[in-house]
Amino acid sequence: MTIETVDTQPKPNLLNDPKVRAVIAQIVVVVLFVSFVSYIVSNTAVNLEKLGIKAGFEFLGLQAGFMPTSPNFNLTGFDVSKDTHLDVFYLGLVNTILVSVLGIIAATIVGFFFGVLRLSSNPLLRFVAAAYIEGTRNIPLLLQILVWYFAVLLALPGVKQSINIGDMFFLNLRYLVIPAPIFEDGFGYVVTAIIVGIVATVFMVRWARKRQEKTGEQFPVVLAGLGLIIGLPVVTLFAVGVPLSWDIPALKGFNFQGGVQVISQLTALFLALTFYTGAFIAENVRAGILAVSHGQTEASYALGLRPNRTMSLIVIPQALRVIIPPVTSQYLNLAKNSSLAIAIGYPELVNVFMGISLNQTGKAIEIIGMTMGVYLTISLLISMFMNWYNKRVALVER
Repeated sequence: MTIETVDTQPKPNLLNDPKVRAVIAQIVVVVLFVSFVSYIVSNTAVNLEKLGIKAGFEFLGLQAGFMPTSPNFNLTGFDVSKDTHLDVFYLGLVNTILVSVLGIIAATIVGFFFGVLRLSSNPLLRFVAAAYIEGTRNIPLLLQILVWYFAVLLALPGVKQSINIGDMFFLNLRYLVIPAPIFEDGFGYVVTAIIVGIVATVFMVRWARKRQEKTGEQFPVVLAGLGLIIGLPVVTLFAVGVPLSWDIPALKGFNFQGGVQVISQLTALFLALTFYTGAFIAENVRAGILAVSHGQTEASYALGLRPNRTMSLIVIPQALRVIIPPVTSQYLNLAKNSSLAIAIGYPELVNVFMGISLNQTGKAIEIIGMTMGVYLTISLLISMFMNWYNKRVALVER
């Protein structure tokens, strides 16, 4: 005789499932957000129609009619006689990316240097590092930009009285002029050697890491990498007959001719962003180093490692997992803070596009939207790269 059992347990309510509730909550948030954006767009379109303003991006094809940058600092070759507001946008974008990239690189170097210096056993070095960090990060960035420009660079002599450095570099209140390289036929081999050196260095680093994991032996990666990235191109340069010459600047009349002119606005903005952001990065570096257990350094000393090797091989690799997240925020701040250059007239995006082009065309919504999109894109790219790098250096739990 077969006895059948009847399942009398009630079916669970889907709303009691945390995963289901999470999905429903996300759908509600997305719907509300899309509805809000749709309302803003439609409401703006209605108001613009009432005011008789036609929205659109046709203005980008109109001739700008103004020179948004100095003729001696024209990275995109802007031509005032024919270029449009779209070219103004490109010019501002290039100048924004330029100062952001240079600032991030320099601020990282300065931050790591002073961050390590603040933990030095030498009290004088610790005091100097602490004075720089506390003094710089507690002064508003805009004020520092103005000080660098008006109090430091504009106090330099005029063009005819420029500070001469080796008859090759000349510094005055308007710009720093340096020799410009002239690449001749055959220099492509040098460029190829640089690329080969970089690729070979990447593979060498991976090979050296695997070799050390298997045998425990270290390979001089830094020296070998410098030999590949610098030595190989130099050897190639001489092997092909040095296809490189220099355009040395010379004073002719009221201005220098030849060379590359780095305008004072770029120099002031670069220095201010570098030292201001570097002070915050230095504190992030110090916090990351202190987060590493002191037992790690004691163990390395017991194995006979010197302090500098302990710092580079033991402490810094472990500290990076603490350093990178806050440093990412500082990189984002530096890129966005470059918009403060409008105070000294550096031709970046906010100054020339959201400033002059907006005043000429009256297309506030379109221009502000494009500018916001640029900064959003730059920030997302920086975040994506730093998140990828953070995963690369993160400790893998077993």
